[in-house]
Parts: sequence; C-alpha cells; structure tokens
Amino acid sequence: MFCIGHGYDAHKLVNSRKLILGGVEIPHTHGLLGHSDADVLTHALTDALLGATALGDIGRHFPDTDERYEDADSLQLLQQTDDILRRHGWTLSNADCTILAQAPKLTPFIPAMRRNLAEALHTPVENISVKATTEEGMGFTGRCEGIATHAVVLLKRL
Repeated sequence: MFCIGHGYDAHKLVNSRKLILGGVEIPHTHGLLGHSDADVLTHALTDALLGATALGDIGRHFPDTDERYEDADSLQLLQQTDDILRRHGWTLSNADCTILAQAPKLTPFIPAMRRNLAEALHTPVENISVKATTEEGMGFTGRCEGIATHAVVLLKRL
C-alpha cells in the first residue's frame, strides 16, 4: 500500500535572520522569519509526510505556541516526524521538493540539502529530489519578499 502527500510552506525574508534551507546555512543578505529556524524546505516536506498519512500537520505536532520549538532545528523535527511515521507503519519511498526563490541562487547547495534530508529520514539520498526555481520576478517570491516550497512524497508500508 502507498500514500501520497503534498506539503507547502512559505516564510517572509527579513534582515535579522540566517537563511536555512534543508538544514544548510546559505550566505545571503536576508533570512526567513519564523518561530523555529523557518526552514521552508524542511517544513513543506514534514507537512507532506504527515499529510500522506492523515496524521495532521507540522503545526499540530510542533506548534509555534510551544517554547520548546523556538529557534528549533527543523531537521530534528523532520527526524521526529519520521519516527512518528514509522510508529504508524510507514516509511518514505521518495520525495520531490521544489523551492521557489528569486535569490539567492541555490544550485550549489542542493546536494548538501539532499544529504541532510535523507539522513533525517533514514533513506538513501537517491530518494530525495530538491529543485529550485524562480518565478521570473512575479509574486512575493519573485519580488524577494519571501521563499516558498512545495513537497510531494510517496510513502509505503513497512
């Protein structure tokens, strides 16, 4: 048996934060605003995993009203999500993620992002796809106001 899930996340770019995507700190003039490290890639993937099995979403399991998650490392939350899925009899088959960002250029950082996500999910890196695209200056990502990510996952029974 298989389950498919989709996740989406977006955060505003601000001056006073680091830019973290897929657990990788990326040199940039701005970072993402959020309660945790605001890693939109990892958040979208977490939501896709939880959604595939109807186990809620990232906000249900790791609420931004809980001080334990302030400035949290999203890769650790992803690893906890993997533990939840395994307890319910599921494991990742593959994931496909697309980051929407006008800047900075993300291609050089994608291999490290893939490795980090694969390690957190206890899966081979070949099961994790990460891509980046711009929106040609359109919308909030195109105007460099924020970064968004879509993630799609396929889960299989253990």
